[in-house]
Amino acid sequence: MSILNQLEQNKKLNKKSLAILIDPDKVDDTGGLIQTINLCTENRVDYIFVGGSLITNDNFARVISIIKANSAIPVLIFPGNNIQIDANADAILLLSLISGRNPDFLIGQHVLAAPILKKSRLEIISMGYMLVNSGPATSASYMSNTTPIPSDKPTIAACTAMAGEMLGLRTIYLDAGSGAQQPIPQKIISKVSRSIAVPLVVGGGINSISRINLALEAGADVIVIGNALEKDPSFLAQASEKIHSLNIDLDIHQ
Repeated sequence: MSILNQLEQNKKLNKKSLAILIDPDKVDDTGGLIQTINLCTENRVDYIFVGGSLITNDNFARVISIIKANSAIPVLIFPGNNIQIDANADAILLLSLISGRNPDFLIGQHVLAAPILKKSRLEIISMGYMLVNSGPATSASYMSNTTPIPSDKPTIAACTAMAGEMLGLRTIYLDAGSGAQQPIPQKIISKVSRSIAVPLVVGGGINSISRINLALEAGADVIVIGNALEKDPSFLAQASEKIHSLNIDLDIHQ
């Protein structure tokens, strides 16, 4: 089964998934990366996203190679631009930044990447990427030169997600941005979730179980943890336990 089909099937069953985001720029040593990978395996992480808004070293391919050599967890590229492509990954999230009006991140980068992706064996998952304001400017908003959706405008977020789905995008990602001080407001997640039928991924600022609960209750299908894992590795176990306990309860009552 493809990763996209798995996401769609889980959506229909109301099963939740856990992903972690690894930024190659923040990987200093192989030992630390392998420790993180082992934590992901022990805590039944569903997906590992690799990428970032700004890659300043040559770690990208190496990080993916190390993950693939030490884990069976699917690796999905979370690209910041068209050079973040590696055929050793399992899939690429082909992000179209639909919350902004910068044509380079709506279609421009994709045109440059298309010939390479066409020749690769990567599963290509089209994704409407939506940045939501979370306070100070994040790397994603700065690098993409776009204005995030206001955090108090759930209707704008919902209409944007609906438009992305109507354009044929198969998934939607609500992101507060790397290092966000605040997560996506529950009202926005809920409004978007009720407005679309495709899988909904939520990330940015999720650094506590209460924030995970709010996102899941609002309708998130996949929770993405990034900076919180870097600061507190034990948080991954708590997040995993929460998500898998929900899925077990769902199986019991079906």
